[in-house]
Amino acid sequence: MATPEKTRRPDALTMEVVELIGDVVARFYEDYEEAAAEHALTGAQARLLSLLSLEPLPMRKLAQKLKCEPSNVTGIVDRLEARGLVERRPDPADRRVKVAAATEEGRQVARGLREGLRFAREPLAGLSDEERLALRDLLRRMLEQGA
Repeated sequence: MATPEKTRRPDALTMEVVELIGDVVARFYEDYEEAAAEHALTGAQARLLSLLSLEPLPMRKLAQKLKCEPSNVTGIVDRLEARGLVERRPDPADRRVKVAAATEEGRQVARGLREGLRFAREPLAGLSDEERLALRDLLRRMLEQGA
């Protein structure tokens, strides 16, 4: 039997916040696609490169994080590898498995992508440090509760 919280309809304020989050996400993706294009990357290539700039990952894990098929990830990695932004190497934990890793050039491009996001420079930069900290903490709480 469903609990009362699960069956209760969201109030108007909650729905407004959900709409605003949707608008923020749409604006972020639009900005991200533009930043990717400035580096002659597709959005998918840029997202994969950004993930790999944090840590090397096996193809299967990349596919899970990008929510796509491993065969799609292989194609994206192939194209990034041809540009010298990504390399394949044996997984130190299991040498039978290959991981994809960003090269130094790839990490520089990923850094340029992050720094090139207008969304981070404009609306967020317009908030005070205290406001950005509060927003960060609230978003973390939302993500932890939704997991």
